[in-house]
Amino acid sequence: MTYLPGETSEDHAMPIADLSNRYALANELHARPFPKLDAPCRAAFLAIKPEHGAPARDKQKDLDHLIALLDRHGAPHPQPGATHYFGQIGKHHLKWESHTEFVTYTLFGDGVADTPFDAATFGLFSEDWLAEAPGVRVTSALIRIEVEEDETTITRKLEDWFVPESLAVSRILDDSAVIAGDFRIDPAGHMRLAVFAARDTGAQRTGRIVQRLCEIETYKTMSMLGLAKVRAIGPKLGALEAQLTDLVTGMAEDERTTDAHESTLKSLLAVSADLESLVAQTSFRFGATGAYEAIVDQRIEVLREERFTGRQTFREFMMRRFDPAMRTVKSTEARMHQLSTRAERAGNLLRTRVEVERSAQNQSLLESMNRRADLQLRLQRTVEGLSIVAISYYAVSLAGYLLYPLGEATGLSKGWVTAFAAPPIVFLVWLMIRRLRRELVPD
Repeated sequence: MTYLPGETSEDHAMPIADLSNRYALANELHARPFPKLDAPCRAAFLAIKPEHGAPARDKQKDLDHLIALLDRHGAPHPQPGATHYFGQIGKHHLKWESHTEFVTYTLFGDGVADTPFDAATFGLFSEDWLAEAPGVRVTSALIRIEVEEDETTITRKLEDWFVPESLAVSRILDDSAVIAGDFRIDPAGHMRLAVFAARDTGAQRTGRIVQRLCEIETYKTMSMLGLAKVRAIGPKLGALEAQLTDLVTGMAEDERTTDAHESTLKSLLAVSADLESLVAQTSFRFGATGAYEAIVDQRIEVLREERFTGRQTFREFMMRRFDPAMRTVKSTEARMHQLSTRAERAGNLLRTRVEVERSAQNQSLLESMNRRADLQLRLQRTVEGLSIVAISYYAVSLAGYLLYPLGEATGLSKGWVTAFAAPPIVFLVWLMIRRLRRELVPD
């Protein structure tokens, strides 16, 4: 944009407030630049994470550990709360990055050692500093970057440096370089990776290649943690599957009482609870494994590999060794969800059966209660009839005392007086009891 004389960018500022972290989000896309490396050179890579609870770790401890290393070499500190750092320490350059579960340290040095993959580069990480690390080593790698020579020389070096049966080699980025690695841990405890950069390959592209190799190694290792989790829960998952199968088979074959079905239902609920616990314990790890696998595939894809002297490429190595492990993780995750669904369906089925049986029991109980109520009603009517007789008897006796004098005056005997008085008195008693029954027990 061009400004008129005397104008500044502030004169064109928009009268609207920015999102509080707008600049931080925009700068994050440019915050982790690739290193610039001129061949020949070397790199030492280290990834550290806590053994347990890595996502919820105190990341300030990671930053403090970095600062302790920088202080040993008088290097400047990163900004508070930083998630990345790049600077010079001694004769090397250090690149530090903090990720969700781990932190990485990469040292870059000019030139290569006379002895291929000399672990002396890691000497910058002193033993006492490593002992104070807030975690354990996930992976470490030595990367040797040389200027590309003829295929015969490269082949001879690869045969000397790597294990032939697991060696992966490929030309990448339109013949910009040849990369190689066997993904094995050497006697010093490090992975070995080699880069033979073409003479016209720029320092920035070489740096990107080295960064991609470090990322492939890191995320491959992090992905394999999912396979370790699968192996850890395998026996328990197998036992739960067998228990669930026995319970479901028993439901189909047995005709048992409601109490027995309720006991089976409790067992099913226990299996469901154990399965849900396993799902909760593994959900993050399996989800992270899928994400890391996608990063590995993407990082290999952008290298645009071509075959070198008929050897397997990195993609082919992953297809044979890495992909089966990832499929195992995915199948186990699917298996757990299927078992959880099966347990839920079986529980619902058994719960329905118990409810049906309870309904049948309730129906029988209601019928029994109806029979008892009918008997009660009959007994009540019988008692009412007896009550009418008893009350009428006493009423007629009392009426006789009142009517006998009148009978003597008219010449009637006590028998006739009682005979004439009894019908109306019985009728009145019957009306009175009927009225009381209607008031106390309405229809």
